[in-house]
Amino acid sequence: MRAWIYRLFFRLLNSFFVLPAFRIGLGRVVSNPVTGRVMVLILKGRRTGRTRYTPVGYAIMNGRVYCYRGERSQGTWYLNLLAEPQLEVMLPDGRIRGQAEEVTDDDERFAALRQILKNGGLSGFIHGFNPWTVEEGVLRERMREVAVIRITPEGPLSLRNR
Repeated sequence: MRAWIYRLFFRLLNSFFVLPAFRIGLGRVVSNPVTGRVMVLILKGRRTGRTRYTPVGYAIMNGRVYCYRGERSQGTWYLNLLAEPQLEVMLPDGRIRGQAEEVTDDDERFAALRQILKNGGLSGFIHGFNPWTVEEGVLRERMREVAVIRITPEGPLSLRNR
């Protein structure tokens, strides 16, 4: 299937199902082991200053929240995040405020990336390998261009680790 079809499908799914579900408090229904662990980034638009909502897959490790930007696009949300790293995040169990930054340490980046893909449910296989069993070298080679974002909460992260 072509990449643009995936993007269109996920854009429609996010707009008409994921975001409304999170807004009415049903994040736990949307974010699950089958469909994947999903959170919503609440960002400020770098050009307009308007609030933007972006659902992304995530993992929680060592009290921090991680997500990644796909390898084939810059991603408007990613550019907004670079321009304004202070953000709010809607997790299935509640909201947090935090500071986002790109992970530069390769060991941390690939550990987080593997966990995000494992948490992705069926979508964790979208890159053509099993995130549970892929060899480290294959993961690093195939995902070398993928940016991983670390969100450090302003306070202790009291939500369940996922």
